Amino acid sequence: MANAYASQSFTLPAPLSLDNGETLASAQIAYETYGELNDEKSNAILICHALTGDQYVASDHPITGKPGWWVRMVGPGKPIDTDRFHVISANVIGSCMGSTGPASLAGDGKPYAMRFPVITIRDMVRGLIALLDGLGIDQLHTVVGGSMGGMQALSLAANFPTRAARVLVLASTARHSAQNIAFHEVGRQAIMADANWLEGDYYGGDVPASGLSVARMAAHITYLSEEGLTDKFGRRLQDRDSKSFGFDADFQVESYLRYQGTGFTQRFDANSYLYITRAMDYFDLAEEFAQSGNDTTEAAKLANAFAGHARGEGARFCLVSFDTDWLYPTAESRHIVHALNAVGAPVSFVELSAPYGHDSFLLDLPALDRVVEGFLK
Repeated sequence: MANAYASQSFTLPAPLSLDNGETLASAQIAYETYGELNDEKSNAILICHALTGDQYVASDHPITGKPGWWVRMVGPGKPIDTDRFHVISANVIGSCMGSTGPASLAGDGKPYAMRFPVITIRDMVRGLIALLDGLGIDQLHTVVGGSMGGMQALSLAANFPTRAARVLVLASTARHSAQNIAFHEVGRQAIMADANWLEGDYYGGDVPASGLSVARMAAHITYLSEEGLTDKFGRRLQDRDSKSFGFDADFQVESYLRYQGTGFTQRFDANSYLYITRAMDYFDLAEEFAQSGNDTTEAAKLANAFAGHARGEGARFCLVSFDTDWLYPTAESRHIVHALNAVGAPVSFVELSAPYGHDSFLLDLPALDRVVEGFLK
């Protein structure tokens, strides 16, 4: 059911127009809020989640029971201070935690499965804008996102330049690289090769847990750094004194990845994984805003996306990268900064040092806390 895990749910009043030319009727968006909205509705912060994230930013997850995925950042007295701000976090269209996605029921009463339309990051953002309209919020104080959430924040700034006064992008990119597309394809093929996938029609039966687990394992490696893996695991054996000379999880890192994969299958839908990774692969802001015949460089093409913020007339931007993030390395953030500079948009940028790789924005990093808190002030 589309609202199975939604503490709050909003039904879009009109069909959602999609980049592929189709529309999605009666779409629902599941969301959570924290802190009070002021009378002027000027203190709202929208937090956009990453690929496998959800709306449970600072509240316990209803399936796993674990604390919210950014509880260290969001709450009273924290860098995103809910005593000051009204925080909104919504599950994206195509996902599986209450917003309309492949597991939701179509008009015939059966799950969409692979009948669900292929979506883009911009489609996700259109859904978020519809939610903000429904909540009566004309302009956000800030839109914040890390990883795929950063893609959403950039897309919102480019396509709806008046809807956010500030844009905070963490460990993200303006387009998916060939390497990132390749990693996603490995994960998708693992899911589709699972005998239980059944061309996506597995609802009500055995889910393709093995394929989804492998997809998660492969992806999780990209979220970490070699330094972090070495420090945490090295070549240490798992619960044994010597090698088994078999194919059990001899090494701690193997056991860790298997644990990550198995746990993921308990809270995420395999078809949603297919759709969301495809949306990320399609993301390319420069391509979306290219002006035929007038663009000579990639920076010029990307600058078109931020024309609504030219000469300081739009939002303020802050971009943060991490020195051990090889999934979306610092060069990707600098590319965005150069495009913003080209149109005269106010932008600050910092590369932070952290041993954790791409996942650094989710982990305990006091330097990031200071950047976020400072930018919001």
